[in-house]
Amino acid sequence: MGEKRKRSEEVGGDDEQGGGKKQILPSMIKNKDKRSALHAKLKHQKKIEKRKKAKARDAAEKRALELGPPEKKIPRTIENTRENDETVCKPDDEELFAGNDADEFSSILNRKSDPKILITTCRFNSTRGPAFISELLSVIPNAHYYKRGTYDLKKIVEYATNKDFTSLIVVHTNRREPDALLIIGLPNGPTAHFKLSKLVLRKDIKNHGNPTSHMPELVLNNFTTRLGHRIGRMIQSLFPQDPNFHGRRVVTFHNQRDFIFFRHHRYIFESKESKQSDSKGNKDKDVKGEKSSQGKMVARLQECGPRFTLKLINLQHGTFDTKGGEYEWVHKPEMDTSRRRFFL
Repeated sequence: MGEKRKRSEEVGGDDEQGGGKKQILPSMIKNKDKRSALHAKLKHQKKIEKRKKAKARDAAEKRALELGPPEKKIPRTIENTRENDETVCKPDDEELFAGNDADEFSSILNRKSDPKILITTCRFNSTRGPAFISELLSVIPNAHYYKRGTYDLKKIVEYATNKDFTSLIVVHTNRREPDALLIIGLPNGPTAHFKLSKLVLRKDIKNHGNPTSHMPELVLNNFTTRLGHRIGRMIQSLFPQDPNFHGRRVVTFHNQRDFIFFRHHRYIFESKESKQSDSKGNKDKDVKGEKSSQGKMVARLQECGPRFTLKLINLQHGTFDTKGGEYEWVHKPEMDTSRRRFFL
């Protein structure tokens, strides 16, 4: 046994002297003293290498500061690496602006007429449907709710057109849960069918606020393509074009990866006290502990609800017609060929 141990230690010593062709780990040495010595040696070498890398990094940073501030690195995301789309709107697109003056929403967006919205449900309503509709009525000004009953949707469209309504919203429910929205522009369309998901009512939002009757500000974000521009104008036609800024209400439709996120907020201005301790050596001990409070205005957002997400399923030309209607755009599963391909 002693001869084998000596041979193994001799072989290990030869490998170390031979230039380190074969790396010897401390676990390969049975002698405790030599094993601990090799472990300390390896640890010291790692420490030296770490110091060299730190010095090189500090030197590179100093050189970069002398040359100038480094370029800010932009992280790669799915949004900024999206596939090129020919239908992306450009600020100098004259054809797009000419079409805006002649589309179905021009009279409302040019303030020639005020929006008037009719909201109804599908034939089989649910328990959360009325609660969602009551919150929609508080979000959209000049909106009116009518019970669906057994009336056909085409007759409701005719009735709403005769009563000078500008849009019709149908809340569809499935298994006692709202799952779709149908927005019909009156009298000439178009009709947009959205899938509704992740609905959170006002009562389920923590520290929610109660909206006022002021006209809200409307924020539309990231509707960049021709289709997204048309959907954005359709959503814009649901709200009056004269917001009351004293009400501090904001309604946001944020498009991200073809999902439209809806949020309803009110912004609040508060005076926050900032404490500053002014202690001087000449003052007494009681005076040292005194603190002077100065007021500072702080703005924050308070969510009013509801909160939900929309995804466009199809856009139909004209009013609702399942048999003979022409579709401007329809989402199909074979269109989802890449995660970086978006349509809005």
